[in-house]
Amino acid sequence: MTRMPTKPEVLEWISENPTLTSKRDIAKAFGIKGAARIDLKRILKELEAEGHLQKRKKTYRDPDRLPPVSVLQMKGPDDNGDQFATPLEWHGEGVEPIVLYVPRATDPALGAGDRVLARLQVVHEEDHNYEARLIRRIGNSPKRIVGIFRKGAEGGRVLPIDKGSDKEWRVLPDATSGAKDGELIEAEQAGPKSRMGLPLARIVTRLGDPTAPRAVSLIAIHQHGIPDDFPSEVLSEADAHKPAGLTGRTDLREMPLVTIDPADARDHDDAVCAEADRDPKNPDGFLIWVAIADVAHYVTPQSQLDREAKKRGNSSYFPDRVVPMLPDRLSGDLCSLHEGVPRACIAVCMKIDRNGTKLSQRFVRGLMRSPASLTYQEVQAAIDGQPNARTEALLDPVIRPLYAAYDALLRARADRQPLELDLPERKIVLDKDGKVSSVAFTERLEAHKLIEEFMVLANVAAAETLIEKGQPLLFRVHEEPPVEKLDALRETAKSAGLTLAKGQVLKTRHLNKLLSDAAGAEDAELINISTLRSMTQAYYNPQNFGHFGLALQNYAHFTSPIRRYADLIVHRALITAHGWGSDGLSPQDIDALDTTAQHISDTERRSMLAERDTTDRYLAAYLSDRLGAEFSGKVSGIAKFGIFVKLDETGADGLVPISTLGNEYFHFDHDSGTLMGGTTGRVIALGMRAQVKLLEAAPVTGGVAFELLELEGDAFEGGPGGRMRGRGPRRGRKGPSPQRKAAKGKKKDAKLQRKVSRKRKAGR
Repeated sequence: MTRMPTKPEVLEWISENPTLTSKRDIAKAFGIKGAARIDLKRILKELEAEGHLQKRKKTYRDPDRLPPVSVLQMKGPDDNGDQFATPLEWHGEGVEPIVLYVPRATDPALGAGDRVLARLQVVHEEDHNYEARLIRRIGNSPKRIVGIFRKGAEGGRVLPIDKGSDKEWRVLPDATSGAKDGELIEAEQAGPKSRMGLPLARIVTRLGDPTAPRAVSLIAIHQHGIPDDFPSEVLSEADAHKPAGLTGRTDLREMPLVTIDPADARDHDDAVCAEADRDPKNPDGFLIWVAIADVAHYVTPQSQLDREAKKRGNSSYFPDRVVPMLPDRLSGDLCSLHEGVPRACIAVCMKIDRNGTKLSQRFVRGLMRSPASLTYQEVQAAIDGQPNARTEALLDPVIRPLYAAYDALLRARADRQPLELDLPERKIVLDKDGKVSSVAFTERLEAHKLIEEFMVLANVAAAETLIEKGQPLLFRVHEEPPVEKLDALRETAKSAGLTLAKGQVLKTRHLNKLLSDAAGAEDAELINISTLRSMTQAYYNPQNFGHFGLALQNYAHFTSPIRRYADLIVHRALITAHGWGSDGLSPQDIDALDTTAQHISDTERRSMLAERDTTDRYLAAYLSDRLGAEFSGKVSGIAKFGIFVKLDETGADGLVPISTLGNEYFHFDHDSGTLMGGTTGRVIALGMRAQVKLLEAAPVTGGVAFELLELEGDAFEGGPGGRMRGRGPRRGRKGPSPQRKAAKGKKKDAKLQRKVSRKRKAGR
């Protein structure tokens, strides 16, 4: 029997398919035949009686005016804070009517793209024709997908590019937007499943050749819904700004505040300098200055720039491009601390003692002029005794004092003991055509660590100052690991012959002891990865729950307002707290702190996923011409469906499907994160050395598949009947591997528990 659609489903279909709104069209869409059409007719009559629909001739629409109850798609607030909506049921030939949304005090906040069912009232105002009152929210914008278009006789289909997604979407002939066969497109859902069982889609954007090198990041941008084009009004507002002057600012132009960034940095938002403290009460102490671009001067609350920056939440970085939070006029010019150019900043002077303990801080709103824009490599070379022409003159007055202050901060760091993970970072290098020329692990210099320590100290100073002044702000929060993840980490440590203490309040120093004990051993990478996976994800919150990973109680992001909206909020809070001007934290900012925190935490995760997906696709493209080649690596992940192996050479992760591990059944132990062969008892665990052969590398999806050749030096013959040759223990160890012993022990405990449970039930 065909399921009858609900009233909301009928309304949603009519709103999304304005040209297919006859009773026959609706019945066809939901597969309603025969006598069931009587029930559909009843539903339509009820909707008409309730005012949700107006029948005109044989269709349920009115081309001349909007129905009194209509589906709307919300727009973002305008300069005056008014929120207008697009009527999705307008089919007239004249100018589309303008609908003003009039919220009640009890209505939920609506964002751009939200779809609502609203009751409309005709008005004759100068700037709008209808006023809308919310009935209920019925959903957000239609689901969007990025995929490859395959042209067919009756329109075509969209093949999604998501790894693991095999669901196709059907495109009708009038919804292809002229897309060509094999073209990369973006499409949105256009209705429920058709009779063929496939959901309908309409193509909204043609993105070109999916195999083009520069399509890689474009795929991720569209797939994750990252806004990459600035509206004209936002660009116009940015272009209208002029450089800030000295009025109302502290003159810092003679201070040697240098920027130290990667060689390919696209913006410079922080500058540093240090000097010995001349206060006799602070022997061998230092004054550390950190100056940050004054973005709040240009991006004022409720402006077009502010709304767009908040919507983006942060900048997104890809190997071939940056999707910035702010237009280039600001991010690359007025808010970038270029060498020799006066730039507005908010700076903090922090006094530390000889052991790196911060004694005080003082914030100023200033005007600076950097004497030099330096790179990490040249600063490190200078302190190592190989200065170039640029750094030689800066060595004694600037660079050596920076490192002297950094040495003091290292003493405080050693006492505080933030989490010390050792996880190398990959860098993808592209040639002039956008193809991957090399994949290397970036070198981590002392110059990198110096800047990190200075930025952490400035972030702490900002948080403590605002707490002291009672000013609302957004904290950067990193909570303690959950108990179940710590238990899993203890099991992993135990399997490697290591110990993570139990029965005490966990601190980062306990984890650092574990990492230190594993350093240099074959399980070092396993312990580092497992420790990272036990951590919670950091986020933003108006409430202060501390930062576990940094071992800090008070922490807020202050140092990157060009690329993080959270930092801009903190800058505004500092402006308000110090009474520096009217461009501080607005009442609207304060009221929205909770929703802003949630939103920018979400956009941060969105960017992380997009950047990771892009890396996967670039690595797959890099490996795609090496099919059949053999690689060494380590088991980096284990699931019911197979194992993941991370290659030593590139850091690429690929899947070894469990179906290729032969005819032996492997049991997946979720608690220990291992696979154990039902016949041989062989345990596959994280961190094991593996030799694999590359079977597949798909640049469009980023998928990589391997065949397992060796595990811990034991040869493996895959395919039907395949098995591990050499069932003995891991090499270099006596007796069974710790992983296998742990798994067997767990299996024995589970068996005993089942036996006890059966006896208890029998005795009832």
